Amino acid sequence: MRALKELPPDVKAALRGARDSETDPTGRVLLDIMAENIAVAERDTNLVCQDTGTVVFWLEVGEDCALNLAKVTAAVSAGIARATLEHSLRPNAVHPVTRQNTHTNTGRHLPVMHYEFVTGSAEIPGDALKLHCLPKGSGSENMSFLKMLIPADGVQGVKRFILECVVEAGPKPCPPTVVGVGLGGTSDLCTALAKKAVLRPLGSHSDDPVIAALEDELFAAANELGIGPMGLGGSNTVLGVHIEHADTHITQNPVAVNLQCWAARRSSALVTPDGHVTYGF
Repeated sequence: MRALKELPPDVKAALRGARDSETDPTGRVLLDIMAENIAVAERDTNLVCQDTGTVVFWLEVGEDCALNLAKVTAAVSAGIARATLEHSLRPNAVHPVTRQNTHTNTGRHLPVMHYEFVTGSAEIPGDALKLHCLPKGSGSENMSFLKMLIPADGVQGVKRFILECVVEAGPKPCPPTVVGVGLGGTSDLCTALAKKAVLRPLGSHSDDPVIAALEDELFAAANELGIGPMGLGGSNTVLGVHIEHADTHITQNPVAVNLQCWAARRSSALVTPDGHVTYGF
């Protein structure tokens, strides 16, 4: 519920920066409306957007964490079902063929759970568990892309594909967007990395200097496309470009793009063995 009602400080700061730099009058009006939307949601403890999304969790598990992850998964699912019923959230989870609704925002393989085991993290004690919640609205999730490039396509092919995705998406993901990019690995890993990239705070960079430079180049290029806020024109099409990468096979270079709408909702909870929970973004 925290993720659905309160945007992270870095997202709000990025939207303010976009408003200050926007050159198009219509774009400025739309960014003002977004700011008012955020303020009303916080004032009334209400949803930032009516689409409560598909709930995705990314779990960082300390190397000495003794929690039973099967029970953690069951508890997360029960919590989402309870939140849906107690807070009258829009039920989004349906069977892919019959379209029968579960009415709990949970179902087969839902919520989506990604597990990552971390060692030597300054933020996560070795015996702790950190959960990152990402409610992913369908407008932005529908604008997801994967292309299996080959080495001959080079970095120019990677850049061209990412920018083509932003152009093809146009107004559909409710820009200005956060552009999450997965680069390398296999098709499934690459797509997951693109989703993970969306979770990164705006203003952050890859710890790989080559990738960090590519993030900056693509951010500048995307904001020269003129798509603008809500696709109605302007100088702010994206709030950030984040790239998560993995080593890959010598004969391939997959790239995935996962767009996040301007209401880039996320929240986190750090759980320690004594049951203490620290909330953050």
